[in-house]
Amino acid sequence: MAAALVEMAAAFTPDREETRDRANELRGRALELAEIELHAYQPVLEALRLPRDDPRRAERVDAARAEASASPLAIADVGAELAGLAADLVRTGNQNLAGDAIAGVLLAEAAAQAAARLVAVNLTDGPAVVEAADLARRAFAARDDALS
Repeated sequence: MAAALVEMAAAFTPDREETRDRANELRGRALELAEIELHAYQPVLEALRLPRDDPRRAERVDAARAEASASPLAIADVGAELAGLAADLVRTGNQNLAGDAIAGVLLAEAAAQAAARLVAVNLTDGPAVVEAADLARRAFAARDDALS
């Protein structure tokens, strides 16, 4: 939804074809990631069902959690980028569509925050958690910029 709102706001703002096209690309990417995310946690559940005394259980759970974190990390990236695009449209775009751009910022930031939290829950620490937190901060900064 955030990408569609950004795409629409950019479509009605002169000289924003690049923003419109990028939002369209990100909308497609978000839909792909949503489909991946539907099944991303299944391997974690399967690994958790292994007997606790299975010597491979911990390794399989860790690997499955790392793999399950890839799609939320990518979603956080999409959300952060969309939040930035939307914030720019709030400031410099067609003011008749500023409300749509603000809604896009809020939705994108929420997606980035939620996805970053999923990464942190799955991994607790490491480079992906740091990257996800950075993406969440970028999305928050875009939201703060758009609302100020």
